[in-house]
Amino acid sequence: MSAHTMTPATDSQLDIADDLLTLLGRVTTEPRPDTRLEALTLAVAADLPVLLWGEPGIGKTAALTQLADSLDLPLTTVIASVHEPSDFAGLPIIGDDPAVDGVPMAPPDWAVELARTGRGLLFLDELSTAPPAVQAALLRVVLERRVGALQLPPGVRIVAAANPRSSAADGWELSPPLANRFVHLQWIHDHEVVVRGLGGVWPRATLPRLDPGKLPEAVAFARRAVCELLAARPKLVHQMPTSETRRGGAWPSPRSWEMTLRLIAFATAAGVAREVLSLLVRGTVGDGAGFELLTSIDRMDLPDPEVLLADPAAAELPTRGDLRQAALDAVVAAVRRRPERERWDAAWSLLVKAVETGAPDLVVVPATTLATLRRDDWDVPASIEALAGLVGVSQSAERAATRVAEKVGR
Repeated sequence: MSAHTMTPATDSQLDIADDLLTLLGRVTTEPRPDTRLEALTLAVAADLPVLLWGEPGIGKTAALTQLADSLDLPLTTVIASVHEPSDFAGLPIIGDDPAVDGVPMAPPDWAVELARTGRGLLFLDELSTAPPAVQAALLRVVLERRVGALQLPPGVRIVAAANPRSSAADGWELSPPLANRFVHLQWIHDHEVVVRGLGGVWPRATLPRLDPGKLPEAVAFARRAVCELLAARPKLVHQMPTSETRRGGAWPSPRSWEMTLRLIAFATAAGVAREVLSLLVRGTVGDGAGFELLTSIDRMDLPDPEVLLADPAAAELPTRGDLRQAALDAVVAAVRRRPERERWDAAWSLLVKAVETGAPDLVVVPATTLATLRRDDWDVPASIEALAGLVGVSQSAERAATRVAEKVGR
C-alpha cells in the first residue's frame, strides 16, 4: 500500500486524537475559598511582582494559567534560565549615527508584543535556575518594568516561579537585590483542589473587590500601621539576613516596607481575611518583622479601654482570645492609672460580660489584678460573685502545680 493511500486514515486518527485532547483540556472554574490564590490575586491587583516558591510539579504553572484565564489576561511565559542577559537588558542596535543618536537597546519580541497588547500577565518561570548575570538583568524588568529601551505598559503584571535550591536543577540562590523586589508566596498543593481540578473544576481566581468609600481610610490605616511599628522598632527598617538562603527570600528594607504598606491598603479596602494579609506581609518583609507588624495591627483594632469603661453594658469585646485578653488587660491598666470607685465597678462588669460571652480562663489574670486595686472603702460589687469561684479555683490549681514542681525538683 502506498504512502498516499495511508494518509487519510492517519489524518483521521490524528483528528480524533486532537478531539480527545480538546475534551481533556476543557475545564471550568468554581468559587472556592483559597487563601493563597486570594493573596496572589490581591498582590497582582496591587501591581506588585509576586514570586511563587514550591517544589517541582506542585502546580505553579497551572495556577498561573488559570489565573490568566480567570482575569482575562494574555499570558506570556518566559523561562528565565534559558535566556541570556541581553534578552532582558536588550540587544544593542547601531543606527546611522551612533555618536548623535546613541545605541538603542532593542527588546525581544515577547516584550514588544506585551507593549503592543497593552495588558497581560508576564510569567517568569524557573527563576532560581537563572544564573547571576541573568538575575542582574532582570532587576530593571521587575522593578522598573523596562526591557531594553521598551517600557512595559501599566496593564502588565509580573509573576515569577522558582523551586527551592535543593530541588532545582543547577539551582542558584536569588540575589538579594532581586529577591527584595518580590512578594514571596509559598505554594503548596491542596489535595482537594487537585482532585477537583483533575475532575475538570478549578478554583476561580477573582480580583479583590475594593470598596471606593474605604480608599482614604485604607491608605491612612496602612501608613499608620507601618509607621507606628518602625517608629517604635527602628532596627526593623532594614535587616538584610546574614545567610545566603534567607537573603534570597523576604526581608525588611525600605523598599519592601513600601510594598507592605501598599498591600495593607489594598487588603483593608478589600476587607480580606487576616490569613490572607498574614501571607502577604510575611512574604514581603519576612516572618519576624511580619509577625511584629501583624501583632501591632491587631493592637490597633482593640477598643479604647476608656470607651469600654464608660458604658460596660454596650461594650463589644473582641471575639479572638488573644485580642480579648489584651482588651481586658488594657481596661485593668486604665483603672490602675486612674483608680476611682465607678471605674473599678465598671471594670468588674466588663469581666463578668467576658465570662458570659467567652472563655472564662481569660478573665483570671485581669480579675486577680483588679482585685488588688480595691480601696478599703469600696464595697465588692454583687456582680462579681460569679468570678469569685473561677479565680479561687485557678489560684488553687496554680498552688498545686507549684507544689508538684517543687517535689519534682527535689
